[in-house]
Amino acid sequence: MDIRPAGAADAEAIGRLLAEARLDASDLASAGVRLWVHGAPGAPQAVVGLELHGTSGLLRSLAVAPAQRGAGLGRGLTATAERAAAAAGVDTLYLLTTTAAEFFTRRGYQRIDRAQVPAAIRATAQFASLCPSTAVVMRKPLRVAPE
Repeated sequence: MDIRPAGAADAEAIGRLLAEARLDASDLASAGVRLWVHGAPGAPQAVVGLELHGTSGLLRSLAVAPAQRGAGLGRGLTATAERAAAAAGVDTLYLLTTTAAEFFTRRGYQRIDRAQVPAAIRATAQFASLCPSTAVVMRKPLRVAPE
């Protein structure tokens, strides 16, 4: 699977992918979101983003072009972002979703109450204003605490 960090040539196509998936991308640059894509430069067919906030991370902007769904791209991109988060010292990933709770549940994410989200994640534009308050909040521990 050809997953790579997004480049400047991918920006326009990423915007289209996210718009088709009805995901707000207005803060991607200002939030310092790291993006990975699948597909040729300038023509990615799938994307995922990661915001880092200390030992917490926000998984976001996962979108796969309709013609590419079912090929494992969502799984591969999610795993790539999880590995990058763990390598950056993230203990727990959080996400908001209005459509993919079952997908993320199968990947080890658990639904949680908004009050359980750390302040740094609650303060993100994605959490505070871009995602609807009805979005499902989920988390996944990336590191197992020593016994």
